[in-house]
Amino acid sequence: MKFLDQAKVYIRSGDGGAGAVSFRREKFIEFGGPDGGDGGRGGDVFVEAVAGLNTLIDYRYQQHFKAKTGMHGMGRNRTGAKGDDITLKVPAGTQIFAEDNETLLCDLTHVGEKVRIAAGGNGGFGNAYFKSSVNQAPRHANPGLEGEELTLWLRLKLIADAGLVGLPNAGKSTFLASVTRARPKIADYPFTTLHPGLGVAKIDEAEFVIADIPGLIEGAHEGVGIGDRFLGHVERTSVLLHLVSATEDDVAKAYRTVRHELAAYEHGLAEKPEILALSKVDLLDEDERAEKIAALEAVAGVKPIELSAVTREGMTVALRRLRAEISGLNPVEEPEIDRFAEAAREREAFGERDGEDGTR
Repeated sequence: MKFLDQAKVYIRSGDGGAGAVSFRREKFIEFGGPDGGDGGRGGDVFVEAVAGLNTLIDYRYQQHFKAKTGMHGMGRNRTGAKGDDITLKVPAGTQIFAEDNETLLCDLTHVGEKVRIAAGGNGGFGNAYFKSSVNQAPRHANPGLEGEELTLWLRLKLIADAGLVGLPNAGKSTFLASVTRARPKIADYPFTTLHPGLGVAKIDEAEFVIADIPGLIEGAHEGVGIGDRFLGHVERTSVLLHLVSATEDDVAKAYRTVRHELAAYEHGLAEKPEILALSKVDLLDEDERAEKIAALEAVAGVKPIELSAVTREGMTVALRRLRAEISGLNPVEEPEIDRFAEAAREREAFGERDGEDGTR
């Protein structure tokens, strides 16, 4: 399914039905009087968060939505039926903005949330409503009120517990594929990931959702590369896993670049808890590894987790750290152990996944 996280739609609630002009006509009743009923109310427009959706792609092909007009009133004081409502179904995490794309109207964060976004017009009064002591036989009725017409922006922000950030080709998609059943596109070139992805990870009988977004580059907040529009998908996360590739010549600069983009985006991303990891460490010898770990620790103030999707080194440690941040637990101190023994246990725990070609 194609991914779309923003769409523009035009909605209109239903007009109210017109009131009726009618008089009671029965044998032996000379002056029956007015009996025109009121018009029915127009249909409303709702937006509802439903399960099973993670994209707004349906709104690329249909942008105009109109609820039904209320039925007209009828004789014998019969009120017209209400017009049918219309409901726009969206994924949980969708925000509804006004036409200026800045004024937030509602934020649907849970499945089942339903909000009326445009009310139908009221039905007009029938002539029976206008009967008075000085006007026993009114011959006029009201038309129904018009419905509301709005232009809306739908903006999806995925709901996940943890988010992956880093430069392009830092190994984010490979990490997601290694610890979940997600199957993002993986290749050895920048910007392989063009759209956000989700996966469910499990560690120590606990499950949580991880979001992968396209890589950031210097100037992303100004629209360079893919820009920073996808950062909205990690706004709702509890923690960020910041991956820095061991293949970077200057890992400290790579770290600072991403941190600068997070701060420039604002919305609290730079203040979120962050777990730092050095990925693709299997490509380094011992001296290079120690040098880059020291460089990262110097710039970030914390020692990075050493990760490798090929040897599975550090995968369990990273997942446990993420789980601890998400659940608010104190992370368990990982003892110093032999990396080769750890990697063997990791491979046994995760198992070899079908179709994995070793690409980092």
